[in-house]
Amino acid sequence: MSAFSLPAGRVGTGIVGLGSHQPDNIVSNHDLAKVMDTSDEWIRDRVGIVNRRIAAKDERLVDMAVVAGAKAVADAGLAPSDIGAVIVATCTMPSQIPNAAAQVADRIGVKAAPAFDLNAACAGFCYALGTASDLVRAGTAEHVLVIGAEKLSDWVDQTDRSTAIIFADGAGAAVVGPVAEPGIGPVAWGSAGDLVDMIHVADRNSWIFQEGQSVFRWATTQIAPIAVKAVESAGLTLADIDVFVPHQANLRIIESIAKRLKSLGARDDLKVARDIVESGNTSSASIPLALDHMRAAGEISSGDVALLVGFGAGLSFAGQVVRCP
Repeated sequence: MSAFSLPAGRVGTGIVGLGSHQPDNIVSNHDLAKVMDTSDEWIRDRVGIVNRRIAAKDERLVDMAVVAGAKAVADAGLAPSDIGAVIVATCTMPSQIPNAAAQVADRIGVKAAPAFDLNAACAGFCYALGTASDLVRAGTAEHVLVIGAEKLSDWVDQTDRSTAIIFADGAGAAVVGPVAEPGIGPVAWGSAGDLVDMIHVADRNSWIFQEGQSVFRWATTQIAPIAVKAVESAGLTLADIDVFVPHQANLRIIESIAKRLKSLGARDDLKVARDIVESGNTSSASIPLALDHMRAAGEISSGDVALLVGFGAGLSFAGQVVRCP
């Protein structure tokens, strides 16, 4: 019997480029107070958001993903032809066919590459990053472009203060490639399918629904152990972590998880992403957006060890440790 010829596996993968994009339109808490029963103080107290970006009607999810993806490829010092696969993490495409990834790949100039969408809602970027890392390690692709992109405004009732104050639009991207020193740890992931009703869209004619208090209790009690597992899987301790970049769901959730991690051994000087304040909750786009914004602001440096944790509808969760590019 003839033996298969398999590509040589690679030991180390890392993020070698980042990019992001947000719509120009900024919607403040004061703007929302003009169209619904809410106030700047009420929103800040409950979710910590001050502003969020909302795309124009003619700005598509694919458009935002193209801009973010192209920036990440350029940041990596690569040409589109160097990209071996494209993954778009999203849960807000206006229709399931065609997928976003093939359109994005073609428009960026990544021709004839495998391209697929991945839906794990707000955990989507971490799921896609883990998948991309495995593709590179296995030798299936040299470089993989991972994009988290959402146009949540298409799926939110803009008069419903339980959701309209939270969700926003945007895209963030990363290029994963081979590196000499491992820069992406094993993914710690899972799901709680018995809790799907907490966050869902009932059908194609419905808006997104969320049981805010139930999600808050779940996230503040269940996510810290997942974060710890991701750190341990990478052979590290919480004291080794420089930056914590959780899904930007709610500032109170972020602060609660960060406090819990510090009680378990994380350093007092742990840098924590709080992009939620100015960007809102952008689901699968929130982690790469926050990471890119922190880098641009000089809050993180190349080589910093970052803990990424995504969680949301599904209920799905995932996390991994990465080195900042």
